[in-house]
Amino acid sequence: MKRKPYPKYKPSGVEWLGDVPEHWEVKRGRFAMSVNPPSPQLRALEQDDEVSFVPMEAVGVAGGLNLEQRRFLAEISSGYTEFQDGDVVVAKITPCFDNGKAALACGLLNGAAYGTTELHVLRAGPSTDSSFLFYVAVSDTFRKLGESEMFGAGGQKRVPAEFCKDFRTPLPPLSEQRAIAAFLDRETGRIDTLIAKKRELVERLKEKRTALISHTVTHGLPPDAAKKAGLPVNPPLRPSGVEWLGDIPKHWEALTVRRRAKRIQTGGTPPTAEERYYEEGTVPWFGPGSFDDQIAVSQPVKLLNASATKEGAARMFAAGATMVVTIGATLGKVSSLIEAGSCNQQITVIEFDQRCIHPRFATYQLKRLEPALRAIAPSATLPILDQGEIADIAFGVPSLPEQAAIAAYLDAETAKLDTLVAKIEEAVERLQEYRTALITAAV
Repeated sequence: MKRKPYPKYKPSGVEWLGDVPEHWEVKRGRFAMSVNPPSPQLRALEQDDEVSFVPMEAVGVAGGLNLEQRRFLAEISSGYTEFQDGDVVVAKITPCFDNGKAALACGLLNGAAYGTTELHVLRAGPSTDSSFLFYVAVSDTFRKLGESEMFGAGGQKRVPAEFCKDFRTPLPPLSEQRAIAAFLDRETGRIDTLIAKKRELVERLKEKRTALISHTVTHGLPPDAAKKAGLPVNPPLRPSGVEWLGDIPKHWEALTVRRRAKRIQTGGTPPTAEERYYEEGTVPWFGPGSFDDQIAVSQPVKLLNASATKEGAARMFAAGATMVVTIGATLGKVSSLIEAGSCNQQITVIEFDQRCIHPRFATYQLKRLEPALRAIAPSATLPILDQGEIADIAFGVPSLPEQAAIAAYLDAETAKLDTLVAKIEEAVERLQEYRTALITAAV
């Protein structure tokens, strides 16, 4: 989107900023805003007054605060970040800062809030508009320069308050700041609406994918696909004898995992002190982070040296084996091994008897049960799904040729949906990049 340039520009005196419109000023942050100031609004309240409470998860990416949580002032001790309506809050810790977590505070309960200590508060000065300041704080330039100033180790790096105070802020006259902020409100609102519609479409496609798998592995192929594969079309159904499984095609059996599994076993982690197990690796070793919505895992955590499995420090599993995450945040996730590999102790692996069970058909059967797997894990601080519970899961089993036809059909149909989802997500990414570029160019 090209817009008419300003008639005259001048050097800003800042290398990364380049030339700015002649009538703009460039000020250090400390002269355009207050950084982490106290909140007069909070101090005007009584101890029995309520205020908004904002943990990090309540701060949106590039705008927005979830204000569902509230606290009485008497309940809050020192150690939280205080702010008030009109302030800009910016996450200061990685990866939240890098991801653009920041918001313009408005609609706070009693006009004030306490929040996570991992926020910087920017309060606009007399020559700065709050909305304009918010867009400066979410600009690509602010984030990239802030990242370069972070200090700390690993995932605990933080942007210092001094970075905000020293940031060279380009400032047009106040009326122009407000016009720019209004323009960005309007344009980013349009982009956000379009992004929301595309994300809604992605969710519907994912729901369609889940429904497709569930229906096919419990009722068989749709008529056209069944006819093409030489299988019964719309076969009569019968009760499976398993309440939650319901009816299955009359010619199918209802069997438990243990009746068709050759091996059900958890993985393991080789001793980290034995460095040789982690050098010159060739054996893919998977963890819960390797799982997504796909039918097969593809990104191992590490490659282990073959000696780890030969010496029993890690377990080797056959290609096609079904893997289930049995502990942690991704409990219940299901995928299969493309090639022989290993995994850690958070994963249980099932090797089915391939003389009567098609490996990918079995994985699709358990894939559709991901929500149920999460539900049957005992409620606890850290739910764990044990091998016995997995072994007792029942599913419908047709003949081996029909299993193979179902697996091939689902491979093809889910691939079509996945391709469509990928294209939409790529479009969303481009819109987000355009949104960021628009803000950065305007401020």
